[in-house]
Amino acid sequence: MTVAMVGDGINDSLALVAADVGMAIGAGTDVALEAADIVLMKSNLEDVITAIDLSKKTLARIHLNYVWALGYNVLGIPVAAGILFPFTGIRLPPWLAGACMAASSVSVVCSSLLLQSYKRPKQIRSLHTETVPHNYYSP
Repeated sequence: MTVAMVGDGINDSLALVAADVGMAIGAGTDVALEAADIVLMKSNLEDVITAIDLSKKTLARIHLNYVWALGYNVLGIPVAAGILFPFTGIRLPPWLAGACMAASSVSVVCSSLLLQSYKRPKQIRSLHTETVPHNYYSP
């Protein structure tokens, strides 16, 4: 279970540090801002939902980029090393192999830049949260 804490004051700073993910409200104290992992620039709690959604989309993009780059290199490096030459007589010139590797990097960067078109969720979808039983804190 992952624990997230949202706070804005000095009394929240210990909980922000102890949580798996600490989010401070931008209008909070400097102690809370330093203790948090994420600082929400506005004092709007809906930004918590946006931060969670954006982080999920960012991780999905990282995984996509990793798979793309791995597949590209698994196929491209043997071809650049000349594995096709004994069978087909085709060799890849070094300048073309270098250009292909640069194209791989450019494609990953362009894929990452697609996150700039991120739109915040229009409605709050159901979050998978565990609720604490009502009598959890009572002795």
